[in-house]
Amino acid sequence: MASSDQTPLQFSPSSTTISAKVHPLVIFNICDCYVRRPDQAERIIGTLLGSVLRDGSVDIRNSYAVPHSESQDQVALDIDYHHNMLSSHQKVNPKEVIVGWFSTGFGVSGGSALIQEFYSRETSNPIHLTVDTGFQNGETSIKGFVSVHLSLGDQPLAAQFQEIPLDLSMVEAERVGFDMLKTTAVDKLPNDLEGMEASMGRLLALIDDVHKYVDDVVEGRLPQDNKTGRFIADTVATIPKLSPQAFDKLVNDGLQDQLLLLYLASLTRTQLSFAEKLNTAAQIL
Repeated sequence: MASSDQTPLQFSPSSTTISAKVHPLVIFNICDCYVRRPDQAERIIGTLLGSVLRDGSVDIRNSYAVPHSESQDQVALDIDYHHNMLSSHQKVNPKEVIVGWFSTGFGVSGGSALIQEFYSRETSNPIHLTVDTGFQNGETSIKGFVSVHLSLGDQPLAAQFQEIPLDLSMVEAERVGFDMLKTTAVDKLPNDLEGMEASMGRLLALIDDVHKYVDDVVEGRLPQDNKTGRFIADTVATIPKLSPQAFDKLVNDGLQDQLLLLYLASLTRTQLSFAEKLNTAAQIL
């Protein structure tokens, strides 16, 4: 019986173990571009800028939208606009390079492979970031993908997108703005005092959760975890040892400084408005 040679299907090696950190500015910029999109556009597509860190992770720090048109079987990008925007960004920050591309919507769509192929010529192993701007159920879905090529011997057949870990870390002020994006309609943006009040409310809720966890471990309702215990101990150790009177004075001093800055900013705006009106009146006379 004659034996026949068999060529196995195989995936090309890919850095699926990489991770990416997304700065909040990128998400805010994508949402802003989605709101300003043309009426006939169902989604927006753009370029991600950042750098590759020494540990191999990708730091995504900036983005810009690229005009495009797409149909069922093809996607056309404005390549000249893309290169002009890239040149302008690198004049401001030459360390930022192309690390991938983004699109709005839930998950990978049909034309993603074509766009991934274009960005593969711009950078090696580009990251595809998807942002669900619908904020379904009050939450947004932000995912990152890299492409893995399926080949039959030396002949490439198709590309498959594999999800990678994403780290969306932000400070408290950025968290307040991100939470506001989840609401479809708001009366007004929170001021500094309202944002501080919301932050204090979340902090108290976290303290209550930690207090309940410690009580459950002490009373034997939950098994002890040395790693969690050390983390809680290190966190408590960072709290400065201040008397209640000294702590109140520290908070009040900081609050007064903040209110003074708000007053000076308001005074500056009033002076500028007054000077503009005087200048306009002088030109008319």
